[in-house]
Amino acid sequence: MAPETRVTLPLVPLRDLVVLPHMVASLSVGRARSLAAVEAALAGDRRLILAMQRAADVDLPGLEDLQPVGVIAEILQTFKQQDGSTRVLLEGRTRVFMRGLAEEGGALRAEASPVESAAPESTPEIVSLERLLREQITELLSFDKKLPSEAALALETVTTPDHLTDLAAAYMLPKATDRQAILETLALPERMESLSIKIARLVEEHRLDHEIHQKVRAKMDRVQRDYYLKEKLRALQTELGEGDEKAQEAADYRAAIAKAKLPKEAAERAEKELARLLRMSNHSAEAGVIRAYLDTLIALPWSKRTRDRLDLAHAEAVLDADHCGLQKVKDRLLEFLAVRALRKGQPATILCLVGPPGVGKTSLARSIATALGRKFVRASLGGVHDEAEIRGHRRTYVGAMPGRILSALKQAGTKNPVFLLDELDKLGRDQRSNPSAAMLEVLDPEQNATFSDHYVETPFDLSEVLFIATANSTAGIPHALLDRLEVIRLSGYTESEKVAIAHEHLLPKTLEKHGLKEGQLDLSDETLRALIRGWTREAGVRQLERQLAALSRKVARSIVSGKDLPRPQADNLDALLGPKPHRLPPHHRSPEVGTVHGLAWTEAGGKLMGIEIACLKGKGHLTLTGQLGDVMKESAQAAYTFVKAHAEELGIEDGHWKQVDLHLHVPQGAIPKDGPSAGVAIAVAIASALSGRPVRSDVAMTGEVTLRGRVLTVGGIKEKVLAAYHAELSTVLLPIGNEADLEDIPDEVKAAVEFKLIERLEEAMAILLLPALEARVPKAIEEVVEPLPAEAIPKA
Repeated sequence: MAPETRVTLPLVPLRDLVVLPHMVASLSVGRARSLAAVEAALAGDRRLILAMQRAADVDLPGLEDLQPVGVIAEILQTFKQQDGSTRVLLEGRTRVFMRGLAEEGGALRAEASPVESAAPESTPEIVSLERLLREQITELLSFDKKLPSEAALALETVTTPDHLTDLAAAYMLPKATDRQAILETLALPERMESLSIKIARLVEEHRLDHEIHQKVRAKMDRVQRDYYLKEKLRALQTELGEGDEKAQEAADYRAAIAKAKLPKEAAERAEKELARLLRMSNHSAEAGVIRAYLDTLIALPWSKRTRDRLDLAHAEAVLDADHCGLQKVKDRLLEFLAVRALRKGQPATILCLVGPPGVGKTSLARSIATALGRKFVRASLGGVHDEAEIRGHRRTYVGAMPGRILSALKQAGTKNPVFLLDELDKLGRDQRSNPSAAMLEVLDPEQNATFSDHYVETPFDLSEVLFIATANSTAGIPHALLDRLEVIRLSGYTESEKVAIAHEHLLPKTLEKHGLKEGQLDLSDETLRALIRGWTREAGVRQLERQLAALSRKVARSIVSGKDLPRPQADNLDALLGPKPHRLPPHHRSPEVGTVHGLAWTEAGGKLMGIEIACLKGKGHLTLTGQLGDVMKESAQAAYTFVKAHAEELGIEDGHWKQVDLHLHVPQGAIPKDGPSAGVAIAVAIASALSGRPVRSDVAMTGEVTLRGRVLTVGGIKEKVLAAYHAELSTVLLPIGNEADLEDIPDEVKAAVEFKLIERLEEAMAILLLPALEARVPKAIEEVVEPLPAEAIPKA
């Protein structure tokens, strides 16, 4: 092995600069030791060593502060500068390894080992790398216009791979660290590959820069074009007096759209409509339509919601405070809220509160909203016969507007209110439109997350809305819609419950509405009971509220006029409110032949239905009057057939029914009556008329019959029983199949009314028909009708 060759030459340390072999560089030398090194080199063979410092801020570097590989350079020319420094033009010759460092005569002298670069062998790898390097250099020169013009010429004239690599690194690599890496790579193939990677990275960076520059330039050209056109349009609008107003309107709409946090699809539609608006004249009719549409989009609660308060104790307290009675209904509502708390989301059940008017369906829904801490909105569906009322009108129509669903949500201001769909059974339909079909999407949890309103034209999420429906009867609700609902039935109130409701709710509200203070209208329980019995006859409490309002008006008038008004008592209500509209009918006082009390269910609650039959000479025909429906007519025919078949058992003279015609009448004939629950009452009335046996007047009955005399189960038991209770009847006959329905009867009613369960019609006859000999003789007419006082008889 040949001994290592070492040379000792003056050293000039470089800051952030690397000089490679074959590279011509111009240096500005200012440090004292560097100037001394230049002078020493000029005094000798004009050679010196250049090495880059590891840290540029070191003024007096040692060997450890220099890079391990430097270069021997030859000074070509020097120039003295006015600031005392020297400009040195030199050329790199050979790589050297730094071995030692010493100071001599004020100059640094480095001991180094030169790395002689022998002519490399022309291998296929080197040839391939040289070809790649030249292609990359050409591509980089096409991108980077900052490279000196002589670089291309110099690189074209280079013939050896070693010279090409060093010279290309000197020209192409802007970072000193990359040049130092090339300087320290001694093997030519590795040096060429490293340089190729670095140049490829530079080419890619320049290509990306070029693409970005082209895009930015194209965009700038487009922006400048748009700016020019907008400025011209603004100038025209200014001349027409529209410019500032339209710009301000556009800014206001964009701010409102951003604040409303519209979903992506709705925001895009809003921007599209706003762009159309800006192209129109302010006086255009279409501009008004677009403004109305944008205002609706912005006002809808796309992202606003309230936080639920899922506290069952609080919910129970709210329901108890707002409603008296209705315990089963309140328990079901609390179960509904408990399921919601466990699921942490919207229950799939849609509640439908079914009951007569005035029993508190709407106030129950409002109490649920209060318990949950949600907003409450209501949409009345009574008389709605157009699908557009639910889904909205298409904007092609004049006066188009969103449907009732989105309009109510807009009013609520949140996307998760308690939404009351009132009078669902009153939805209408015609040959062209079916709104109940539109309600299917609203109430279906699988569909309403993307509810589409024809006016908004953008899906709106209804899945967070808590829908509650109300109805007086399920008969008017289409089956497909009823299938999506859970029906909760509300019956009427008992007398005691009405008294409690009056004290706790109705009376305070009525006093406040009429400007009265507490104590100015004080009603005892006895007075309220008399008021309920004589002036109200309903399942709910609306008529009671009206009578309390009438008393409040009289008190208010007495206070303003200064006249004394007697305190309302049970015995002076006639003087204050007029005669009792509800009195016990004359036939309630004593049993009569052919007169019975039936019980009927109506949308307004239970009702006492009198049935009368008169016998006339004839041939056994049955005449029915009183606006009876087909079902009641069939019941009457079945009952008549049963009585004729059992005439002997009922005490009817043989063939007597063939000699008379029967006229069956249900009073209040102008009111339509129908339903499968009057068969028992009709059969008893016919048997009484034909046998001459009176019927007990303190008993009411319900139930349907077959030709064989079997009593069938009927519905609406609670409402019917309450009607009998309010009429002060002592006994109610029910089908034995309705025994389970007695659990829903309030204890107060059970204590006042005796229930008899019957399975066959013969049992009803035995209970209701009195023996003919025990029938009381009717009083004389002058005893039944009280004579008028003399002063009340008009004078001739």
